[in-house]
Amino acid sequence: MSAGPADLLAQEFVAFCVRAGVLRFGEFRTKAGRLSPYFFNAGLFDDGDKLGRLAGFYARRLLQSGQEFDMLFGPAYKGIPLAAAVAIELARLGRNVPYAYNRKEAKDHGEGGVLVGAPVAGRVLIIDDVISAGTSVRESIGLIRAAGATPVGVAIALDRQERATEGGVDAPWSAVQQVSGQLGLWVSAIATLDDLLRFLATTDDAGPRQHAQAVQAYRARYGVENA
Repeated sequence: MSAGPADLLAQEFVAFCVRAGVLRFGEFRTKAGRLSPYFFNAGLFDDGDKLGRLAGFYARRLLQSGQEFDMLFGPAYKGIPLAAAVAIELARLGRNVPYAYNRKEAKDHGEGGVLVGAPVAGRVLIIDDVISAGTSVRESIGLIRAAGATPVGVAIALDRQERATEGGVDAPWSAVQQVSGQLGLWVSAIATLDDLLRFLATTDDAGPRQHAQAVQAYRARYGVENA
């Protein structure tokens, strides 16, 4: 999902991430080996206030989207607190849904297995921070289908809108487009790289604004069309 030019929720989210230090600027090496002028670290939503506000953005975006789902699924490990927090926020806003998550290793005592929480059933929405290579999404799809349920979508915080890599070569599509087109899941992002660029172009804060040209150049070099 690519947010429109008047997407106030996305602008509010980007501003929040910059203030919280979750979205930083400088030079950062990505998993694909690219030198990125910005870095989004969801692990820094590391206290109750920041996590609660993050969940609020997810919940508002999902309610705005009108997409249908019956429950949430959080992939281990980052997706676990995200799914729990979003479930709480959705309930607060009047949309109470169950959630579940997976373990990295199966448990052979107690309830056993790799799935924890509500029974995985119906239309399942995966909650994650970003989609990089889509590995976490594919693993989640396998677990959800093995439980007899149907994966329908993925909710993420930020869509980087940049080319995926296939065997070390840049692909003409992004990881989000791959999940949407090849795996058949809808993707809901709170904000996109284009939203970040809009923020940098309009903010009164000279600190982030000075990085606008570098982020735009990165988008031009590694970005995908129609994202």
